[in-house]
Amino acid sequence: MPDDRSDDDLVRAYREGEAAAFERLYLRHRVTLYNYLRRHLGPQAGRADELFQDTWLKAIDALERYEVDDRFSAWLFRIAHNTMVDQVRRGVRDPVSYADPADLEALAPPVEDGPAEAAIAAERSTRLRAALERLPAEQREAFLLREEAGLDLHEIARETGVGMETAKSRLRYAIKALRAALGEEYGR
Repeated sequence: MPDDRSDDDLVRAYREGEAAAFERLYLRHRVTLYNYLRRHLGPQAGRADELFQDTWLKAIDALERYEVDDRFSAWLFRIAHNTMVDQVRRGVRDPVSYADPADLEALAPPVEDGPAEAAIAAERSTRLRAALERLPAEQREAFLLREEAGLDLHEIARETGVGMETAKSRLRYAIKALRAALGEEYGR
Protein backbone atom coordinates (compact mmCIF):
# COMPACT_ATOMS: atom_id res chain seq x y z
CA MET A 1 0.00 0.00 0.00
CA PRO A 2 1.51 3.36 -1.06
CA ASP A 3 2.29 5.90 1.62
CA ASP A 4 1.64 9.43 0.39
CA ARG A 5 3.06 11.14 3.47
CA SER A 6 5.85 13.64 2.82
CA ASP A 7 9.44 12.79 3.65
CA ASP A 8 9.27 15.16 6.61
CA ASP A 9 6.15 13.43 7.92
CA LEU A 10 7.88 10.06 7.58
CA VAL A 11 10.92 11.38 9.49
CA ARG A 12 8.66 12.61 12.28
CA ALA A 13 6.84 9.26 12.37
CA TYR A 14 10.14 7.38 12.54
CA ARG A 15 11.33 9.61 15.39
CA GLU A 16 8.10 8.77 17.21
CA GLY A 17 8.85 5.05 16.94
CA GLU A 18 7.20 4.00 13.67
CA ALA A 19 9.90 1.77 12.12
CA ALA A 20 7.90 1.32 8.93
CA ALA A 21 8.26 5.05 8.23
CA PHE A 22 12.00 4.66 7.72
CA GLU A 23 11.41 1.68 5.46
CA ARG A 24 9.16 3.90 3.34
CA LEU A 25 11.88 6.58 3.14
CA TYR A 26 14.36 3.90 2.10
CA LEU A 27 12.05 2.52 -0.59
CA ARG A 28 11.32 6.02 -1.87
CA HIS A 29 14.98 7.07 -2.24
CA ARG A 30 16.99 3.86 -2.74
CA VAL A 31 16.95 3.79 -6.54
CA THR A 32 18.01 7.41 -7.04
CA LEU A 33 20.67 7.17 -4.34
CA TYR A 34 22.14 3.95 -5.71
CA ASN A 35 22.08 5.26 -9.29
CA TYR A 36 23.73 8.49 -8.15
CA LEU A 37 26.56 6.57 -6.49
CA ARG A 38 27.08 4.20 -9.42
CA ARG A 39 27.11 6.97 -11.98
CA HIS A 40 29.28 9.23 -9.89
CA LEU A 41 31.89 6.54 -9.31
CA GLY A 42 32.13 5.59 -12.98
CA PRO A 43 34.84 2.97 -13.46
CA GLN A 44 34.93 2.36 -9.70
CA ALA A 45 31.25 1.46 -9.56
CA GLY A 46 32.00 -1.58 -7.38
CA ARG A 47 32.37 0.87 -4.50
CA ALA A 48 28.75 1.94 -4.91
CA ASP A 49 27.46 -1.07 -2.97
CA GLU A 50 29.56 -0.27 0.08
CA LEU A 51 28.90 3.46 -0.10
CA PHE A 52 25.17 2.82 -0.50
CA GLN A 53 25.12 0.84 2.75
CA ASP A 54 27.38 3.34 4.55
CA THR A 55 25.16 6.23 3.49
CA TRP A 56 22.01 4.61 4.87
CA LEU A 57 23.77 3.65 8.12
CA LYS A 58 24.97 7.23 8.56
CA ALA A 59 21.49 8.52 7.73
CA ILE A 60 19.96 6.33 10.43
CA ASP A 61 22.53 7.57 12.94
CA ALA A 62 21.95 11.21 12.00
CA LEU A 63 18.18 11.14 11.59
CA GLU A 64 17.60 12.68 15.00
CA ARG A 65 19.61 15.73 13.86
CA TYR A 66 17.81 16.07 10.51
CA GLU A 67 16.19 19.48 10.21
CA VAL A 68 12.76 19.20 8.64
CA ASP A 69 13.31 22.60 6.99
CA ASP A 70 15.89 20.92 4.78
CA ARG A 71 14.78 18.69 1.92
CA PHE A 72 15.28 15.03 2.87
CA SER A 73 16.72 14.06 -0.52
CA ALA A 74 19.25 16.93 -0.39
CA TRP A 75 20.24 15.87 3.14
CA LEU A 76 20.60 12.22 2.08
CA PHE A 77 22.70 13.07 -0.97
CA ARG A 78 24.90 15.32 1.16
CA ILE A 79 25.60 12.30 3.38
CA ALA A 80 26.39 10.21 0.27
CA HIS A 81 28.70 12.90 -1.10
CA ASN A 82 30.51 13.27 2.22
CA THR A 83 30.85 9.49 2.50
CA MET A 84 32.50 9.40 -0.93
CA VAL A 85 34.85 12.24 0.03
CA ASP A 86 35.74 10.50 3.30
CA GLN A 87 36.68 7.32 1.45
CA VAL A 88 38.87 9.23 -0.98
CA ARG A 89 40.63 10.94 1.93
CA ARG A 90 41.21 7.58 3.62
CA GLY A 91 42.59 6.20 0.37
CA VAL A 92 39.99 3.45 0.02
CA ARG A 93 40.36 1.66 -3.29
CA ASP A 94 37.74 -0.16 -5.34
CA PRO A 95 36.63 -3.04 -3.09
CA VAL A 96 35.17 -6.25 -4.38
CA SER A 97 31.42 -5.97 -4.67
CA TYR A 98 29.71 -8.20 -2.13
CA ALA A 99 26.16 -7.46 -3.17
CA ASP A 100 24.04 -10.10 -4.78
CA PRO A 101 23.52 -9.08 -8.44
CA ALA A 102 19.85 -10.07 -8.16
CA ASP A 103 19.45 -7.55 -5.33
CA LEU A 104 21.04 -4.83 -7.43
CA GLU A 105 18.82 -5.60 -10.40
CA ALA A 106 15.83 -5.16 -8.12
CA LEU A 107 16.88 -1.54 -7.64
CA ALA A 108 16.56 -0.80 -11.34
CA PRO A 109 13.20 0.38 -12.60
CA PRO A 110 11.20 -2.43 -14.19
CA VAL A 111 11.39 -2.82 -17.94
CA GLU A 112 7.86 -2.97 -19.25
CA ASP A 113 8.71 -2.96 -22.94
CA GLY A 114 9.73 -5.84 -25.16
CA PRO A 115 13.26 -7.12 -25.79
CA ALA A 116 14.00 -4.62 -28.58
CA GLU A 117 13.11 -1.65 -26.37
CA ALA A 118 15.10 -3.13 -23.49
CA ALA A 119 18.15 -3.53 -25.76
CA ILE A 120 17.86 0.07 -26.96
CA ALA A 121 17.51 1.31 -23.37
CA ALA A 122 20.56 -0.72 -22.29
CA GLU A 123 22.62 0.69 -25.16
CA ARG A 124 21.58 4.25 -24.28
CA SER A 125 22.42 3.63 -20.64
CA THR A 126 25.87 2.33 -21.59
CA ARG A 127 26.51 5.38 -23.77
CA LEU A 128 25.36 7.74 -21.02
CA ARG A 129 27.52 6.00 -18.42
CA ALA A 130 30.57 6.28 -20.69
CA ALA A 131 29.86 9.96 -21.37
CA LEU A 132 29.46 10.64 -17.64
CA GLU A 133 32.79 8.96 -16.91
CA ARG A 134 34.51 11.33 -19.32
CA LEU A 135 33.18 14.44 -17.55
CA PRO A 136 35.40 16.23 -15.03
CA ALA A 137 34.42 15.18 -11.49
CA GLU A 138 32.91 18.58 -10.60
CA GLN A 139 30.70 18.63 -13.69
CA ARG A 140 29.61 15.01 -13.17
CA GLU A 141 28.74 15.81 -9.56
CA ALA A 142 26.62 18.82 -10.53
CA PHE A 143 24.84 16.88 -13.26
CA LEU A 144 24.10 13.87 -11.05
CA LEU A 145 22.88 16.01 -8.17
CA ARG A 146 20.47 17.64 -10.61
CA GLU A 147 19.33 14.53 -12.48
CA GLU A 148 19.54 11.80 -9.84
CA ALA A 149 18.88 13.75 -6.66
CA GLY A 150 16.58 16.35 -8.22
CA LEU A 151 18.39 19.22 -6.52
CA ASP A 152 18.00 22.76 -7.80
CA LEU A 153 20.96 25.08 -8.46
CA HIS A 154 20.88 26.61 -4.98
CA GLU A 155 21.00 23.16 -3.39
CA ILE A 156 23.78 21.99 -5.75
CA ALA A 157 25.84 25.06 -4.85
CA ARG A 158 25.31 24.46 -1.14
CA GLU A 159 26.01 20.72 -1.31
CA THR A 160 29.22 21.16 -3.30
CA GLY A 161 30.42 24.21 -1.38
CA VAL A 162 30.64 26.55 -4.37
CA GLY A 163 28.88 29.71 -5.46
CA MET A 164 25.67 29.70 -7.43
CA GLU A 165 27.35 30.82 -10.67
CA THR A 166 29.99 28.10 -10.37
CA ALA A 167 27.32 25.45 -9.88
CA LYS A 168 25.38 26.81 -12.86
CA SER A 169 28.51 26.83 -15.00
CA ARG A 170 29.43 23.26 -14.05
CA LEU A 171 25.94 22.06 -14.89
CA ARG A 172 25.88 23.95 -18.18
CA TYR A 173 29.27 22.52 -19.27
CA ALA A 174 28.21 19.01 -18.25
CA ILE A 175 25.02 19.21 -20.30
CA LYS A 176 26.91 20.65 -23.28
CA ALA A 177 29.47 17.81 -23.12
CA LEU A 178 26.76 15.17 -22.77
CA ARG A 179 24.83 16.57 -25.71
CA ALA A 180 28.00 16.52 -27.81
CA ALA A 181 28.74 12.92 -26.78
CA LEU A 182 25.21 11.63 -27.13
CA GLY A 183 23.87 13.80 -29.91
CA GLU A 184 20.45 15.33 -29.74
CA GLU A 185 19.15 12.20 -28.01
CA TYR A 186 19.81 14.11 -24.77
CA GLY A 187 17.58 17.04 -25.55
CA ARG A 188 17.58 19.13 -22.36
